[in-house]
Amino acid sequence: MTQPRDLWNRLTPLYEEREARAVVLLLLEERFGLSMADLYCGGVDSLTEDEKAQLEQCMRRLEGAEPVQYVVGTAWFGNRQFRVNPHVLIPRPETEELCRIVARQAPVHPDILDIGTGSGCIAITLALEIPDSRVEAWDLSEEALCTARENALLLKASVAFSHTDALHPPHDTGRWDVIVSNPPYVCRSEAGQMDRHVLEHEPHTALFVDDDDPLLFYRHIARYARLALRQSGKLFFEINAEKSEETVRLLTATGFCDVTTLPDPFGKPRFVHCRLP
Repeated sequence: MTQPRDLWNRLTPLYEEREARAVVLLLLEERFGLSMADLYCGGVDSLTEDEKAQLEQCMRRLEGAEPVQYVVGTAWFGNRQFRVNPHVLIPRPETEELCRIVARQAPVHPDILDIGTGSGCIAITLALEIPDSRVEAWDLSEEALCTARENALLLKASVAFSHTDALHPPHDTGRWDVIVSNPPYVCRSEAGQMDRHVLEHEPHTALFVDDDDPLLFYRHIARYARLALRQSGKLFFEINAEKSEETVRLLTATGFCDVTTLPDPFGKPRFVHCRLP
């Protein structure tokens, strides 16, 4: 009889045992509908031959350091399940906190823009969590926008998606109450510190910026927001914790006030918010 441990032991060259176990259990539950109780009652052996072949294929992908979320095709963000694929970043728990910060501070009936939407997790969450909000989301990747639109349809969220480059935004004035973004912020010099499953499989264009201009996206988005936000409009970012002080100085110099950083669950300065005077 195939034991669950036999499966996660195959991943221990990549992960610590606890994480390997969690990865395999997620695969078996999401892809094959097997609970922990099922597993200890011979659930893997009860799979059809076709399902066993699919399981073996999935395990080989995991052994190649492919993230389990891409293997199963979904990722949880808050209490919602989003479709994901290698064209979009896998939503992180830290970004859930960004959504909570925005939802707490957004005005009533807000017009909200999410820049660099990826899977759509931020835009869709805000559209569903903030009553009477009107949400638009931008991305430069058509493949990402296709995924985001699919997620909005599946989750019944009203979001307008636009193929727009954050580095070349339109000339808007007084259009938004809230702008939020989790742009690329990992310096290429930091790549060596990253796990294989991130570095080898998630889209680099959504992760990395050059070391000689680490605040590239923040600068362009802040300049756009300075004109595109309405009076007292608010700007929210997820940031590189190592660049928090630089980010605060940038936003202050751009003309924002009440520039405030907030910690992620690990105590690192991961978010910044500010407003127009």
